[in-house]
Amino acid sequence: MNSVLTPEQREKYQNPDTIRRILATAKTVAIVGLSGNPQRPSSFVASYLKHEGYQIIPVNPNETEILGEKCYPSLLQLPEAPDVVEVFRRADQCPEIARDAVQIGAKALWLQLRVVSLEAALIAEAAGMDVVMDRCLKIEHGRFNGSLHWVGMNTELISSRRGR
Repeated sequence: MNSVLTPEQREKYQNPDTIRRILATAKTVAIVGLSGNPQRPSSFVASYLKHEGYQIIPVNPNETEILGEKCYPSLLQLPEAPDVVEVFRRADQCPEIARDAVQIGAKALWLQLRVVSLEAALIAEAAGMDVVMDRCLKIEHGRFNGSLHWVGMNTELISSRRGR
């Protein structure tokens, strides 16, 4: 997949070990820009994550509830810090989102496919957060748990694990 990131930046912000660790340890995912429209990619990702056992926390100032979960207008209004802040917003909005994620004590900042903000990454990293950019959390979860082989995707992993 093409990316605007340099090879060095891809190695840093799309690091398989970092992604595996985030996926293995995270329990809560705040999804900034989650849409109430089930046809939107953010809704599809949130539904998948919820089905896989993650607690999703919708963040969208235009909604009150999404997928049966209370929706919050901003990260700063969450009752507790999520493990991951996943961002479905334009790159120019990411630095502010990163500052909010730092302020609430989130552990990781995850910018969705085609969302790249080096400024946001630097803000999050300065606070000790993990950062993933230009990757889909749903796709990465499926890639590392072995479920994407069944739909013909090359996951770049060799495994003897069979799907359920």
